[in-house]
Amino acid sequence: MSNETRLREDICRFGRSLFERGLTPGSSGNISVRLDGGGWLVTPTNASLGFLDPARLSRLDDQGRLVSGDAPTKEVPLHTALYDTRGSARAIVHLHSTHSVALSMLPDIDPRAALPPMTAYYLMKCGATALVPYYRPGDRAVADAIKGLAGKYSSVLLANHGPVVAGDTLEAAVFATEELEETAKLYLLLRGMNPRYLSPDQVTDLVKVFGVTLPEHRDGH
Repeated sequence: MSNETRLREDICRFGRSLFERGLTPGSSGNISVRLDGGGWLVTPTNASLGFLDPARLSRLDDQGRLVSGDAPTKEVPLHTALYDTRGSARAIVHLHSTHSVALSMLPDIDPRAALPPMTAYYLMKCGATALVPYYRPGDRAVADAIKGLAGKYSSVLLANHGPVVAGDTLEAAVFATEELEETAKLYLLLRGMNPRYLSPDQVTDLVKVFGVTLPEHRDGH
C-alpha cells in the first residue's frame, strides 16, 4: 500500500470516528494532510466526514490547485495559511464541535489563551489556543488572521465557528482536537465555580519535562 493510499484511508477512518461521536455534524468540518511528494489531500466541499470516499478526496498541488478528486472544501485558504506559517504541520483538522464553538462565543475570552491551563494533557497536546475573530466561512480574511499568529499556535478557535488544529501527523491533529473539545467542555462545566487550574510552577514543569511549546506571551495564569 502506498503512503498516499494509506493517508486517504486514514482521513476517512478518522473522519468517520469524529462524525459518529457527534464531534462535527452534517457536512461540517474538514481534514487535510500534506503529502511527502508535494501537495496535499483535503476533504471535499459539502462532504460529511462520516461518509468519505478515499478515491474522491481532493488532491491539491503546492499552490492549492485541484489536481484530482472532487472540488475541495471552501476552507482551503484557512488550511493553506496554517501550513505556510507552521512548518512542522503535516495535518490539519477543523471541526464544528459543540463545546469548542460554545467557548468561542463567550465574552471576555483571552484571544492569546482561550483556555486556562486546566489539565496536563491539554497543555501537552494543544499548548495554548488562540481565538481569532469571526469571519464568514471561506472568507480569505480568516487566512490573514491565521497568518497574523505567525505560526506560534497549533491550536486555534475561530469565533462562532469552531476549532482548527494542526499536528505533525494526522493522528496527532485528531487527538489534539479531541483534547481541546474535552477541555472546553470542562471549562463550561466549571464556569463560575472557581476551579483550581495548574499553577505557574506546574506549567513550567510540564514545559520542561515534556517540551511543551507555549507562545512567549503565555504567562501560565
